[in-house]
Amino acid sequence: MTATNPPELNERARHILKVLVENYIHDGQPVGSRSLARSSGLDLSAATIRNVMADLEEMGYIRAPHTSAGRIPTSQGYRLFVDTLVTVRPLEQQSIHILQGQLKAERDPNALIQSASSLLSGITQLTGIVALPKRQASSIRQIEFLSLSARQVLAILVMNRNEVQNRIIQLDEDITSAELQQAANFLNERLIGKDLSQARTALLEEMRQHREDMNRMMLSAIALGEQAVAEQPGETLDGGCVIAGETNLMGYDDLSDIHKLRELFAAFTRKRDVLSLLDKCLQADGVKIFIGRESGQTVFDDCSVVTAPYEVDGEHLGVLGVIGPKRMAYERVIPVVDLTARLLSVALKSRQ
Repeated sequence: MTATNPPELNERARHILKVLVENYIHDGQPVGSRSLARSSGLDLSAATIRNVMADLEEMGYIRAPHTSAGRIPTSQGYRLFVDTLVTVRPLEQQSIHILQGQLKAERDPNALIQSASSLLSGITQLTGIVALPKRQASSIRQIEFLSLSARQVLAILVMNRNEVQNRIIQLDEDITSAELQQAANFLNERLIGKDLSQARTALLEEMRQHREDMNRMMLSAIALGEQAVAEQPGETLDGGCVIAGETNLMGYDDLSDIHKLRELFAAFTRKRDVLSLLDKCLQADGVKIFIGRESGQTVFDDCSVVTAPYEVDGEHLGVLGVIGPKRMAYERVIPVVDLTARLLSVALKSRQ
């Protein structure tokens, strides 16, 4: 999002604003004219820089916090910095290797999405967010059972997107290979074409309506089926989102107000505000940044949100990103979010 008709700045003012924002992001302290005179690289006196700072303040790019002699960026100042002044750094090789190592195509989609959120949080030390794919509900194409021992069975669920889910089932009594085949046939007749949630509902309904008429084989098949399609940890693929590293935000002075932290944590718990924000980014291409009130969610007024969509075959499936203070290292966060989205897209495409 870009501010509308921002006041024009000459190159000297732009450079001083850039250095001021970079210094404040790095140190977290209001920046004074003497500090800028030393670090700007320009042959200007502190008095000249004070005049430029006064102009920047009048135009709304910087402000004085409390009675401090120094200045800090406003949301408008951060916006100009992000849009035209930030120098995005190449991501360090260690972070690239970590991302590539965790976002591998052979991993289950659920695990990939969980990893993406944790990686975003871990690498940036902010809060990582991943909106789950809107079209994630794969349907069952085939169910198979493989005996591992007399009372241990491997359930193999073949889904319609060439996704295979394996689940180990523990039994209370012995079962033969022939009985496993009968159970698979029974379940395939009833569950093919249904997603996992629908399959769970169908099995419950089958038990409710026909329990008295079922023989031992049918009851055994239902019991196996219920375990085979049972909801797994992390299987929240209903258009929700995965959030990691919420407590990272406690380490930033900008967000240290306990009331604001409570509101943020409440928003992370109910997820509605996060999802509403991410939905705005679903059709956008590339990295999108919301600063302060641009998010449209009051709870994020003191935050910045950096997002990027992930996709398969040109279709945007979801959005990932980070939430943190406006005083975040944009030059590093932007490439982390961008690369994570691209690697997740490649990994998900390879599983189709």
